[in-house]
Amino acid sequence: MADVLDQSEVDALLAAVDSEQRHDTPGPTTIRRGLEITKDVKLYDFKRPERVSKDQMRALEGIHESFSRNLGASLSGFLRTIIEVRVATVEQLTYSEFIHSLPNPTNFNLLTCEPMEGQMCLEISPLIIYPIIDRLLGGSNAELFIPHRPLTMIELRLVRRLTDRALECLTEVWASLTKVTFAIGEVESNPHLVQIVAPNEVVVVIGFEIKMGARAGTMSLCIPFNVIEPVMPKLATQGWLAYQRKVTAAHKTELVAKRLLGSEIELQAYLAETTMTVRDLINLQVGDILQTTKEAKQPIMIQAEGKNKFFAHLGMHKDNRAVKITEPADSLDDKL
Repeated sequence: MADVLDQSEVDALLAAVDSEQRHDTPGPTTIRRGLEITKDVKLYDFKRPERVSKDQMRALEGIHESFSRNLGASLSGFLRTIIEVRVATVEQLTYSEFIHSLPNPTNFNLLTCEPMEGQMCLEISPLIIYPIIDRLLGGSNAELFIPHRPLTMIELRLVRRLTDRALECLTEVWASLTKVTFAIGEVESNPHLVQIVAPNEVVVVIGFEIKMGARAGTMSLCIPFNVIEPVMPKLATQGWLAYQRKVTAAHKTELVAKRLLGSEIELQAYLAETTMTVRDLINLQVGDILQTTKEAKQPIMIQAEGKNKFFAHLGMHKDNRAVKITEPADSLDDKL
């Protein structure tokens, strides 16, 4: 026979329905024989699914922080001025949202990343592109006008010297994750004309801020999820592997040091030096005295495998010639 609800259970169901209508509870309520269970409901946006975990986002941020430091040092040497590059934002967007957030025209580079499939995007704002071009052409950046137009062929050639250095740094830092070679496939000025993935496809956008004196601009690296999906498991363990590598290196250093403690090396006491003619050298006899310019009270040099190591004084110990070490020989000085 089927179970029949008693009056208390009916009252509980009515109270739950009434509370949902007044939005007094945070989520739906389930009734089980007098037991009231509240389940929390989390919003999920199907238009913007979070396909990259927070740990993987932090790993990507750490990789590209190294990229920003290397790029800043490379551009500072190239432009002969201080260039500061830092990671400003790391977020997940749809490709459509990323494209609509960019200015038009801009410097939009399509990157190939062999052997991975697909393409990435590297966008550099005109707010920093034109000051860099002005710097390369000998300008002072004083009251520089930022034109609202696509780059000319000459300007693209100059910017290519900048993006080539960026790709070298990007290839270097990605080597810790996977072996990949970045190269520029195409360059566009209108980002809306480029469709590398579907508009609703999830992409990871890493935003950089570039400063050169009083001028500042942005640079964005767009990484589609389908491009980095094969290496996503490595991103999750990137932090642990880096820690494990450090521990292993320290352990190996200690092990090598222990093995070297039993090694034998040759020590030599370097007394002094002098010069003489070949005639005097030929005429040397047993008992002759060689006079040097070094005083007897001055310390002598102790060498380990031919390398200067300690200063010492000459003496006797139990009827044997001995040297007493006084200090380490960090550098040659007037004591010799």
